[in-house]
Amino acid sequence: MKALMSIAPGGPRSLELREVPDPMPGPGEVRIAVRACAINFPDTLVIEDKYQFKPPRPFAPGMEVAGVVEALGAGVEAPALGSRVIAHALVGGLAEKLIARAAHCVPMPDAMAFEVGASLLVTYGTSIHALQDRGRLRAGETLLVLGAAGGVGLAAVELGKVAGARVIAAVSSEGKAAVARAHGADATLVYPSTVTDPRALTAAFKDACGPSGADVIYDPVGGPYAEPALRAIAWEGRYLVVGFPAGIPQPPLNLALLKGCDICGVFWGSFVERNPARHREHVKNLLQMCLEGRIRPEISARYPLERGGEALEALAGRHATGKVVVTIGEG
Repeated sequence: MKALMSIAPGGPRSLELREVPDPMPGPGEVRIAVRACAINFPDTLVIEDKYQFKPPRPFAPGMEVAGVVEALGAGVEAPALGSRVIAHALVGGLAEKLIARAAHCVPMPDAMAFEVGASLLVTYGTSIHALQDRGRLRAGETLLVLGAAGGVGLAAVELGKVAGARVIAAVSSEGKAAVARAHGADATLVYPSTVTDPRALTAAFKDACGPSGADVIYDPVGGPYAEPALRAIAWEGRYLVVGFPAGIPQPPLNLALLKGCDICGVFWGSFVERNPARHREHVKNLLQMCLEGRIRPEISARYPLERGGEALEALAGRHATGKVVVTIGEG
């Protein structure tokens, strides 16, 4: 099989397309013929040894796929051979075949395209866990979403609207603002690509959210945007820490005291392992919402496997909106 491999630590251009043996599933595992692999920000970190775990090399990055089950390991009763599934794994998605734990596979409806299925699990899974379990978002509340045109951000915008919240989408360009509005944002805010005046950014967040502030802030950006956003939180608001592509922030914790607010970490991968029943409930609801058209993944770019490095580059450079997908095999 062909696989786009990380041989040594480096950026997307360091990946090499290689012919490697087909992997064999072990007990409790399945082998999936991959049809689509959605790219996520952790994929850009793991190839540079900057993520929470460092898989042994060589490996193919890619943690979110859709495809067809073609081999079963010992003890696996479901999913069945030939079934269409969505699956997540730590790595391995940018290849023609992937080994995944059977417990990490979700049946994919026949009416759903592979590229859509591959775009649901990580970003929407992260956002529904963040908003429901960590942020306790309620109808009528104000939700401020940073990086609102990215994969997890756009998912948060849509799920915030499904929950009945007023959604403020903060983005880095007018084009991204238009994408956020098309997915339901009630209002948008274009923040600067470089923060030179944090007070002005705080004022902009406060103006957008209104006098009471944001009840829930969804932050997959971090860096210099975090503290100005936190200063715009409502009394007893919930600040959701999702990611740090702009850097790891160091907000003064006296703000948590003054605002009476919660600062909540969101680690979807650990949540899935610790609470699989709740995760399955989320996935069931997400699939239903997608089939009903209440959420719809924005797939902004598609690449073949041999150009998978370009897909990672687009995401790492924060140029992409929604999801970037690598298509593989027969589609």
